Amino acid sequence: MTGALLVAGTTSDAGKSVLVAGLCRWLHRKGIDVAPFKAQNMSNNSVVCRDGGEIGRAQALQAAACGLAPSVRFNPVLLKPGSDRSSQVVVRGVVDGTVSAASYRERKAALLDVVTETLADLRRDHDVVICEGAGSPAEINLRATDIANMGLARAAELPVVVVGDIDRGGVLAHLFGTLAVLEPADQALVAGWVVNKFRGDPALLAPGLDQLRTLTGRPTLGVLPWSPELWLDAEDSLGHVADGVVGRPAPPRGREWLRVAVVRLPRVSNGTDVDALSSEPGVAVRWVTEPSRLADADLVVLPGSKTTVADLAWLRSTGLADAVVAHAAAGRPVLGICGGYQMLGRRIHDPHGVEAAPGTVEGLGLLDVEVTFDVAKHLGTPTGTALGEPVTFYEIHHGRELRGSGPPLVTLADGTPEGVDAGHVLGTHAHGLLENDALRRRVLARAAAAAGRDFAAAPDTSYAAVRAAQLDLLGDLVEQHLDTDALEGLITEGAPRGLPTVQARATS
Repeated sequence: MTGALLVAGTTSDAGKSVLVAGLCRWLHRKGIDVAPFKAQNMSNNSVVCRDGGEIGRAQALQAAACGLAPSVRFNPVLLKPGSDRSSQVVVRGVVDGTVSAASYRERKAALLDVVTETLADLRRDHDVVICEGAGSPAEINLRATDIANMGLARAAELPVVVVGDIDRGGVLAHLFGTLAVLEPADQALVAGWVVNKFRGDPALLAPGLDQLRTLTGRPTLGVLPWSPELWLDAEDSLGHVADGVVGRPAPPRGREWLRVAVVRLPRVSNGTDVDALSSEPGVAVRWVTEPSRLADADLVVLPGSKTTVADLAWLRSTGLADAVVAHAAAGRPVLGICGGYQMLGRRIHDPHGVEAAPGTVEGLGLLDVEVTFDVAKHLGTPTGTALGEPVTFYEIHHGRELRGSGPPLVTLADGTPEGVDAGHVLGTHAHGLLENDALRRRVLARAAAAAGRDFAAAPDTSYAAVRAAQLDLLGDLVEQHLDTDALEGLITEGAPRGLPTVQARATS
C-alpha cells in the first residue's frame, strides 16, 4: 500500500490527533511503513527530536504509533502561543521569530513551500503518510493562506476525512456545515466522515448518518466509541482541566492514596510532564487553579510555562504563590519543572526582553538559584542520573541557571550539574524526567514519607508500556469500528471522482 490521507476536524479537540495515532498504529501493525505529518501545529506541548529540533508532542506520540523516533519532518511548522495575539514560530524544529496573527499571514506563502516539500520528502521515504489538519477547515476567513487543512490537501492532492466530536452535541450539523462552507474544489477532496466519542445506542444514530449521506453524498466511515482509557498526551492546554483527576489511576498498593496538585498556569507548557505520575496506582493527580486545592496535597507541582514571568505574577495575584510557599514551609514536597523551576528560585532576569519588557523579578525564593533568559533557546536530549537513578529527558528553555547552594537534582553524563535537590523542594529544567520509572518511584516515595502516607509505589509500573497500551487501544478502535477497506481505498486511490458539491442553504 502506498499513498496518503488527511484527517481534518470540525473543531479543535475533535479527535484529529488520536485518530491519526490510531490509523498509524493500525497500519504499523499491518507491517506498513507509515509516518505521521502535521504541517502546522499550535501547541505549547512539545518535545525535542534526535535530529535536534522541536515538534508538537502529539506528533511524537503519532511517531511512536508508527514505531518511529520523533523527527522535525513530522511537524515542520510549530506555533507556540505566548499571549492571545502572538506566537513563537518554530520552522523545521528551530525558532524563527515571533509573529502576530496578522503578520503570520504574510509568512504563510513561503511556509506552504516548506510544508509541501517536507511532505513530499516523507512520501518518498515512507509507503503511507497520515496527515493531521489544524483546527477546522471551515475557518473560511483563514482559507486564503491555509497551509494545514484544505490548502495542504489541494497542494498535495490528498483525500480528506473529517472527524467530529459527538460528545459536544450537534455533530451532524458540524459535519454538514464544514463541507457546505467550503469552495467546490475543496469539497471535491472531502471523502467521508468519522464520528468520535459516541456513547449510547448506535441504532439511534444510524438514521442521522443515513440522512447525512443523503445530504452530502459522502459516507460515514465509522463511529468511534467513547473510551475513558484514552488520556495520555493531551494535544494542548484544553486537556488540562482543573479539579478533575488526570487519567484512570488504579487503586493504591498501600492503604492510602498520594495526592498531587499541579498548578494550572495560564500559559502552561509541556503539562504532559505529569502524565507519568497519573500512570501510577494510588496517585491522584489534579490540575488546580486556586489556593484551597493545595491544602490537602502531598506533592505540589509547578509545571512549565511559555511566559514564566507573567504566570508568576498570576500565581501571586491568585494567592497560589503564598500557598506554595506555605506548603514548602511545612516541609511538604514541591517540584518545579522548567518555568516552574525558574519561579521557585530567587530571581529571574530578562535583560533582552525575551518574554516582555527587559527587567528582573523576584522569584518565590524556595531554591538558591537565579535564572537569566538568553535570546537563543536551549534544546537538548541529554542523559544522566537523578536521585541515584539513570535518566533520559529533553530540555526546551531560554533560561540559563546560576546555581547557589544545594546538590543538583540531575547530573548530566558529562558531569554537569542541573537543577536543585533541596530535600523537600526540587527543581529542574528537564522535561520527561518523570517518565523514567525508577526516578519517578523515588520522587513518590519521598513525597509519601514527608506526608506520612501509607503509600507504596508500584515496582512494576512501566510508563512506556502504559503509552504502548494506549496506542494499541487506538489501533484496536480503528480496526473494530472504522471501514478499513474504504480507508485503504482512499489512501491508495485518493478521493472518488464526482463527489457532489453541497450548497449552504440561504434564507430569503
